[in-house]
Amino acid sequence: MKKTFVAGQYMRGAAFMLAVLAASCATKKQAANQTLTLKTTTGPGGTTATATTGAPKKEGIKKFSDVITGKVKADSGLFNTYKVDGKYYYEIPDSLLNREMLVVTRYVKTPTGLKTFGQQYGGEELNQQVWKWERHDKQVFIRVPSYSVRADSTSDMYQSVKNSNLDAVLASFDIKAFNKDTTGVLIDVSDFYNGDIAAIGLSDDVKKAYKVSGVDASRSYIDTIKSFPINLEARTLKTYRSGESPTDNSNGAVTFELNTSMLLLPKTPMKPRISDARVGFFGQSQTDFGTDKQKSEVTAYIHRWKLEPKDPAAYSRGELVEPKKQIVYYIDPATPKKWVPYLIAGVNDWNKAFEAAGFKNAIVGKVAPTKKEDPEFSTEDARYSVIRYFASDVENAYGPHVSDPRTGEILESHVGWYHNVMSLLRDWYLIQTAAINPAARKAQFTDEQMGELIRFVSSHEIGHTLGLPHNFGSSYAYPVDSLRSKSFTDKHGTAPSIMDYARFNYIAQPGDGVTHLYPQIGEYDLWSVKWGYTWFPGNKTAAQEKEALNVWTTKNAGNPLYYYGRQGTSIDPRLQNEDLGDNAMKASTYGIANLKRILPNLEKWTYQKGEDYDDVSELYNEVLGQYYRYMGHVTTNIGGMNENFKTYDQKGPVYDFVNKNLQHDAVDFLNKQLFTTPYWLIDKNELGKFDNGVVINRIKALQVSMLSNVLTPSRLARMFDNEAKNGPAAYTVAQLFTDLNSGIVTGAKPDVFKRNLQRAYVENLKGLLNTDFSFTFPGATSAQLASYGLTPINILLSDIRPMVRAELKKIDAALPKGGDALTSAHFADLHLRIKEALNPTRPIVNIPGGGSFRGIEAQEILKENTDKGYLNCWPKTNVDN
Repeated sequence: MKKTFVAGQYMRGAAFMLAVLAASCATKKQAANQTLTLKTTTGPGGTTATATTGAPKKEGIKKFSDVITGKVKADSGLFNTYKVDGKYYYEIPDSLLNREMLVVTRYVKTPTGLKTFGQQYGGEELNQQVWKWERHDKQVFIRVPSYSVRADSTSDMYQSVKNSNLDAVLASFDIKAFNKDTTGVLIDVSDFYNGDIAAIGLSDDVKKAYKVSGVDASRSYIDTIKSFPINLEARTLKTYRSGESPTDNSNGAVTFELNTSMLLLPKTPMKPRISDARVGFFGQSQTDFGTDKQKSEVTAYIHRWKLEPKDPAAYSRGELVEPKKQIVYYIDPATPKKWVPYLIAGVNDWNKAFEAAGFKNAIVGKVAPTKKEDPEFSTEDARYSVIRYFASDVENAYGPHVSDPRTGEILESHVGWYHNVMSLLRDWYLIQTAAINPAARKAQFTDEQMGELIRFVSSHEIGHTLGLPHNFGSSYAYPVDSLRSKSFTDKHGTAPSIMDYARFNYIAQPGDGVTHLYPQIGEYDLWSVKWGYTWFPGNKTAAQEKEALNVWTTKNAGNPLYYYGRQGTSIDPRLQNEDLGDNAMKASTYGIANLKRILPNLEKWTYQKGEDYDDVSELYNEVLGQYYRYMGHVTTNIGGMNENFKTYDQKGPVYDFVNKNLQHDAVDFLNKQLFTTPYWLIDKNELGKFDNGVVINRIKALQVSMLSNVLTPSRLARMFDNEAKNGPAAYTVAQLFTDLNSGIVTGAKPDVFKRNLQRAYVENLKGLLNTDFSFTFPGATSAQLASYGLTPINILLSDIRPMVRAELKKIDAALPKGGDALTSAHFADLHLRIKEALNPTRPIVNIPGGGSFRGIEAQEILKENTDKGYLNCWPKTNVDN
């Protein structure tokens, strides 16, 4: 058998760019490798004195019986463990030295009120690493191997790669004794688990949030260490000295209960499956120096569970066969009992997809065993996948997974389920379907209604734990009018993939008879699971399997049912969250028609005797949010490009521009539905129950924000590129300005909203004319930025400023004179703004790090942040992280 050397973790391409963009908002920092501090004492004023291994006087290696004496609590398993006089020992057999073990640390319990990005509740992950226990003379080291760089042991590059990638040492331990037959060593791990070790403790984010200065040993202890056949579970209670507690600052501390699982990785790694950008899977990358190519080659593997048929012969005959090891998800015992059957159903629904890969009963949801049924069962145990239920007001759910960094094999998952996801589901189901769905016209859904919505979200999150990312291109496969058909939606739901954000059917109109209103596991999901989980007989290599899979993928190319559209890019209008159908303008027109039916009925449908109007206020904001989503879906068509990943053996472009007529239709839609004041949103009867004089600002914010979105330099850059490549077939910047002018500037006496909008248009143009624009992210190329919609452009030397200058002069020349006092003052003000834009009197603001900055308000933000240079977060959706 060949040996392989691998080292480090690596991100590139899409994964790299997503990490770069996310880093501008918040980063989950992985713990840095560090040398173990074995002794911690607290001095005057809370200062900490530390000593590392080797500082204390060494006692020498004793007989096993001299160390493990008296009253001993022993446990056998992966390592035999012993508790003697409050100290914990590991007996490590020689056979497990240098074996790779996956280590995952999770919260067990957290303080009330903990609010840190991505880490809040019991069951959520803090860190994961791979450890190797290595003996060196009279010591044992924990080494942390890395996996990004590799070369096969038969390659001439193997030794070179090995020489260049040394595994870090996380901790060291003196050998206390040998076991009786000298095939194992005994070490004391008490100080290690009690210490402030980043790899098995709080993340840097949490420490910074609560001003943590270190572990208080007097208020910390090891609760239990349990050994099982392939894993060790160490539970600790750690109290950190803290300057800011989420509960009570007078304590000067914050306390957590943590669990660290150490799981033995397979001695023979699973055969990896090489990823393909045309089929959506989470994955990992390695740089391989051992190939025959005349350069290093990046190889990416997908994340998937290891499924092998019990009966390979029957499987090869095309029969459905059970896997050797079933995928099992346990439901957290803390889950309200009425929701348990629906969460289980969401898990079991995926059996339909695994049948496409040749497996039956491949996955199952189960109620977690009671203490009586299995005293050793723990939801933190790394051997078990669990849907954890959080008592939280967060409107969210998410489905992570833990995988073998060598091969991508998924080993376990802890789905996070926040209690208040039900609030989100109620709001969206009502706002998106109540026009045609009388059952949604209420403040409180029945348990059966909510249960079915929970089942849908459960299926979506389980899909993530199977390795499937969001497929934002899926919903584009269904024509808009098909979603008004009862027969079609009864069979297909709202999208070919439950992994899209295609929530509920906002397109169907009263009288259509549509009753199936949300997604289901569909055609794309069956295809992707077949692609990722089909077992190939005959000991084919990963490269040989790739060749076979490429035949399947190429055959399906061009069929929108099997199209995968990645998350994160803003250039392709097909790849959007919360959208439905193949034409955003048509779909959004139907959606707005339904919102107009829903808005006047909010008070009636949510009436609750003796309650205030919080529900009406909340749902009015949801109407605004849904309306804004429709505007965003349409806007992405302007300057948009279609992205279709291909290989050499496929014809046609990977990138081509959105049709000229569609882009024009998008601007025309905005002129009619947004830039023409949407008075239907100003329902005095509803607003009178909660609005205290801010409706003008709300509508202005919607209009101005979307106008700014239309006029981003990156969008204009793509339009100039389109014109250069396609000439008359392109929708140009000149046509965009003409169309916007007709909808915003030209026309009768402007109302208060139109006046705001006209000022915003001039200010946006002023910003394009006088504010430098750039995006700079360390390590990111122009092509990577453009791939995510941040198309670079040198605004100083581009055609943007000549076009903007001409548009401002055109507006100025067409401004009418006279009118009432307010109208006259407005046009005079516009004239002065244009004059200042063409002849600026204030300095140009340049911000390190770059960004898109438009209008007076944006420039004020610029001035306050000249030393920061950050990019605001992408708009977040509520379900899923």
